[in-house]
Amino acid sequence: MANQETAYGLRPIGLVGSGANSTGVTEYEIASNNTNAIYQYAIVVPTAAGVIDFAGATSGGTTQALGVLMGIQYHDSVQKKPVWLNYWPGSGSVSVDTNYPVKALVADNPNQLFKVASDASLTDRATALAGVFANATLGTSARTGDSNTGIANGALSVSSIATTATLPLRIVGIMDDEANSDYTAAGIPLIVRLNAHFNAATRGFASQTTADATGI
Repeated sequence: MANQETAYGLRPIGLVGSGANSTGVTEYEIASNNTNAIYQYAIVVPTAAGVIDFAGATSGGTTQALGVLMGIQYHDSVQKKPVWLNYWPGSGSVSVDTNYPVKALVADNPNQLFKVASDASLTDRATALAGVFANATLGTSARTGDSNTGIANGALSVSSIATTATLPLRIVGIMDDEANSDYTAAGIPLIVRLNAHFNAATRGFASQTTADATGI
């Protein structure tokens, strides 16, 4: 039977070493004129302007990932009140009062573990288990999402699984999930962490408005 979920970006589930997970986030800003839609559970990166943006290249880039977007808050210029959403629709889709910042909440702990769906069949559990401790990237849908739910469409690219050190995601396990346990179909829930994290060491940041996240 096909799996019930097949793409939802990177959902935070815990910390490396079973550390206490407070679901803590850090507040950053999104430029109020940013036309890019940034979906919940999508990877975001820092830019030279002091704001965050979506990862601009799914095939590889130059900037380390900062974390994943959990939600945003902005002031609506028409309603004259703050609005909370689980994703940023883009400046052309909302009425933003530029007298207030667009706040973005990001799960940015370098030791954060995430649940991500496989984008294709893993054949069987033994084959999936052989991918643990290997690296991988997200598929080409990583920057897209569902405007109805606000959730990202990203999924782990099964064809990319390898020992290549520059790949952005490290597979550390397989989640037990009866509703998503058909290894012959897309949607097996894997546990991953970000290999190259902006907060893990001294890093450079993007000089362009929309940054490329390394390997994303």
